[in-house]
Amino acid sequence: MNNARLARNGLIVLSLINLFNYLDRYVVAALTESLKSSPLHPTDAQIGLLGTSFLVVYTLTAPLFGRAGDRGPRARLLGIGVFIWSLATAGAGLVRTMFQLLVARAIVGVGEAAYGTVGPSLLADYYPRERRGRVFAIFFMAIPVGSALGFVVGGLADHLWGWRSAFFVAGGPGLILALLAARLWDAPRGAHDEPSAPSGSGLGQVLRSLAANRSYVLTVLGYAAYTFALGGVAYWMTGFLERVRHVPKTTATSGFGGIVVVTGLVGTALGGWLGDRWLRRTPNAYVWLSGIATLLAAPVFAVALLSPAPAVFWPAMIVAQLLMFASTGPINSQIVNVVHPAIRTTAVAVSVFTIHALGDCWSPFLVGTISDHAGLGTAVLILPVAAAAGGIIWMWGASTTPLLPIRDSHSPRSSESP
Repeated sequence: MNNARLARNGLIVLSLINLFNYLDRYVVAALTESLKSSPLHPTDAQIGLLGTSFLVVYTLTAPLFGRAGDRGPRARLLGIGVFIWSLATAGAGLVRTMFQLLVARAIVGVGEAAYGTVGPSLLADYYPRERRGRVFAIFFMAIPVGSALGFVVGGLADHLWGWRSAFFVAGGPGLILALLAARLWDAPRGAHDEPSAPSGSGLGQVLRSLAANRSYVLTVLGYAAYTFALGGVAYWMTGFLERVRHVPKTTATSGFGGIVVVTGLVGTALGGWLGDRWLRRTPNAYVWLSGIATLLAAPVFAVALLSPAPAVFWPAMIVAQLLMFASTGPINSQIVNVVHPAIRTTAVAVSVFTIHALGDCWSPFLVGTISDHAGLGTAVLILPVAAAAGGIIWMWGASTTPLLPIRDSHSPRSSESP
C-alpha cells in the first residue's frame, strides 16, 4: 500500500475517532436535566464539575502523552487512549453516586489526552504544509458532527431508555476504533517538512523553545479564550434551552445538535478552504481568519442568548456557530506549522494543556456556579465575552508577529529568516 493511500486511510480513521471523541465528551450535555431529577440530585455546579473533572485530567496528562508521542510509537499509544476513554464512558452508566460519575468522567480525560496530542501530529506527518488547512478542516469537521451526535444520541437514548443507557451507547463504538487506531501508519516525523534537528532535547529546553515562539504563544492564548467560550456553550446550551427558553427536551437536543452539525461542517470546511487560499498572500492568514471570524461571532452570540424570541435566537445561533467553527482548521494548522517537526507532538500537547487549563476546564463549572446564584440565563453571558477576547488576541498576534521558520529556537539555524 503506497504512502498516499496510507495517509488517506489514516485521515479517515483519525476523523472517525475524533467524531466519537466529541460524542463521548458531550453526551453529558444532553443529560443535564435528567441528571438533576435523578437519585443523584446534583446541583448545577456539580453538573458543571463533570465537564471540569474530565478536562482537568485531560489537561494534566496531555503533556505526558505528548512527550511519549515524540519519543515512541504513536499508533499504539493512540489505540490505548481510545480504548481507555471508551471503557470509561460506558462505565459511567453503572455509577451509583455523583463521586463515581466524577471519577468515570475523569478517566475519560486520560484516554482522550493520548488521542488529542498524537492525532494532529500524525496528520501533520501524513500531508505537506500547503494541504494541512484542508486536511485539518476534514479532521475537525468531526467535532461538530460528534458534538451534535452527543446531544442527539444522548437525548434520544435518555428519552427511550434512561440516562444510563446514553453512556453505554456512546462508549461502545470506541472499543472497535481502538483496534483500528493501533494499526495506523506511523509516518516518519517531519516527512513533509525541512530536515529535522535531532529530537533528543530535554523537555525543559523544548518548553523554553515554545515559550520563545511568539507566534505559537499568541495563537495558543487566543485559542484558550475561544475554547472557554465554545466549551461553555456546548456544555450548557441544551440545558439553557430547556430551562430558560422552555423548549421541550427532544427539540432542544435535536435542534441545537442539528445547528452544530450543519454549521460545523459548513464553517469548518469554508474556514479550511479560505485559510489555504489566503495563505498564498500572507503567512499569518490562518490567524487573521480566525481572529476576524471569532470577533464577529461574539456579538451575534450575545444576541442569541439575550433574545427570548425563537425567530431571533435560532438564526443568531446559526450565524455565530458558523463564524466560530471557521477557525477550527486554520488555528490548528497554525499550531503545527510554526513549530519544528521534531517537537510537534509536544507542541500540540502543550497547546492542549494550555487551552483547557485556561479555557473549558473552568467554563462549565463557572457557568454552573453562577447559575446556582443568578440563574442560567445570566451565567451564559460570560461566554460571548470570552469569544471576543480570543478574537482580539488572534488579531493582535496576526498584526504584530511574523510567521516563524519551521524550526525550534534551539536549532543551530533558528536565527535564519524564513
